[in-house]
Order: sequence, then structure tokens, then C-alpha cells
Amino acid sequence: MKAVLPALARPLLEPHLPAEIQVSWFTSREEAMAMVPDAEIGWLDMNKSADWAAAVAAGTNLKWLSTIYAGLDALDTGLLRERGTRVTNGSGVNAHAVAEYAVMGALVAAKRYDEVLRAADRQEWPMDAPGKQELFEAEALIIGYGAIGKLIGQYLKGFGTNVTAVTRSGSDGSLTPDEWRERIGSYDWIFLAAPSTSESKAMIGADELAAMKPSAWIVNVGRGDLIDQDALIEALTKRRIGGAFLDTVTPEPLPPEHPLWRAPNSIHSMHLSGRSQTRMFLRAGALFVENLKAYVEGRPMKNEVDLEAGY
Repeated sequence: MKAVLPALARPLLEPHLPAEIQVSWFTSREEAMAMVPDAEIGWLDMNKSADWAAAVAAGTNLKWLSTIYAGLDALDTGLLRERGTRVTNGSGVNAHAVAEYAVMGALVAAKRYDEVLRAADRQEWPMDAPGKQELFEAEALIIGYGAIGKLIGQYLKGFGTNVTAVTRSGSDGSLTPDEWRERIGSYDWIFLAAPSTSESKAMIGADELAAMKPSAWIVNVGRGDLIDQDALIEALTKRRIGGAFLDTVTPEPLPPEHPLWRAPNSIHSMHLSGRSQTRMFLRAGALFVENLKAYVEGRPMKNEVDLEAGY
């Protein structure tokens, strides 16, 4: 049973691999592309999503693809379905870090701490606070209530924020995907933690932005394409909403000339939320070992993705 795995993970994985697994360890895109065509198992993550996608596409015999990433939007999921490739993702391995970042984004926006830092850089001493919103008793909507969204809700409740979630079932007081739009004007904070799918792309568009409170902020730690960026730039430029804290944008990296950099009341964090920790790779390695044992023994694996739904 052949597996192609990242050499970076070798110290974490090698002591725990079953004897029947024959591993090829890759250090580059070229090595992964050469090793993967006859592999049954692949963990092919690379820093550049295009390299990752190319290596996955070259794995014509993959039965199981493991990834540390939560989103699969860079991959041809239709091709994976045709091949019968099972996919497990990294949902949860960096959930705490991303959720902490989302709440930090809300706090930065509420107090406009970005402006405080710029004043300090200029050695100024303002006599008034640039941001005066509070999370206490504010209303927050969380769209995408998976591992990250649930933690965002948990952390916000610690600040006394009233939290409403969006779930497919609408259970426990949450809203269903077809209910939240008509109530979007009730919220001070809109948190986006959803995956990128055909249904979620541009879910925040001109109509949703127009219906938001003029003081409301968007905090996006999901995917950049959840928002219609042209509509967002217009809403920010015309001061129709309070602002946007954007950990994810489209494309990434955002080109220096892109107008979203200069849109009023936009705060960027360059997709650093998931990297703002030191234990994600350790968790990912442990998850892979657990799933590998389950795969070999024919048991269900954790975090298996519904390739039809995309998550």
C-alpha cells in the first residue's frame, strides 16, 4: 500500500506507520508529481494551492486524499468524485486559532485599534477614542457554524454578545440558510466562517450589504469569495456599513494596486489567522495517523468530506 507524504511531517508520522505502508516522502512539487501517479494514499499539501491541485490531479490511483486544509475550493472535486477518491480534511486542527483571530478582529474594529496604532506610530496622543463600539450586548450573526463558527460563538458569549448562528437544520434557535438574509439588518457583527461552495459564493452581495446596519461590521475568516468584493468596495466607499475585517480576500495575495486595500474602514490580516499558532501541524499529524489506522482497518475516518457538498 503506497503513500506519498510530506517530508516535513516525517518525524511526526514515521514512528506510527503500519508495516504495510510503503512511503515516498516529497520535498517539492516536482517530487510529489513524480511519486503520486501509482499511490493509493496521498497527503499532498503545499504552500501554493496551484501546486497542491496539480499534484492531486496527477494522483490517478488515489483512494484516500488527506489534507490539513478545511476548504477544497482549489481542487477539482468533480474529478475526485469520478475517481472514487475519499477525502479527509483538517477541519478543527486550527479552529481555536482562527476563532481567536475572528474575535480579535471584532475587538480591533470595535475599538478601531488599527487607528490607535497609527496614532502611536505618529507619536500622537488622542484625547478621544477612535472606536467606541462594545461587544457587550451586541448582536452577532455567525454564518458557518462548524468547528470554527461554534468557537467564535463560544468566545463571543464570554463578552456578553448575543449570538445567532446559521445552520442547515435551524436547531437550537439558529437560522436556516434561507432565513438569515431577511434578518441581517438586526446584527452589529456578521461573522463569515463558511466554506466556499457553489451555494456560498458571493452570499454577501449588494442586497445584503444594503440591508445591513450602517454601523455593522463584517468579519470574514472563511473564504474571500463569500463576499462580492466589488459590492463591498462600493459599500465601504459610500460608508453604507461600519467596515470589514478581512482575513480572506480574492485573489490571494491581493495585488498592491487592488482598490480593496484602500477602501475606507477595511482592515486586512492577509490570511494569517490559521498561521497564528504553533500546534496545527502537530494536530494534523496526529489526525493523519489516527485516520491511517482507520483506513487500513476499514473503519470510518474522521473529517471525511462530502465531495458533492464541498465540505
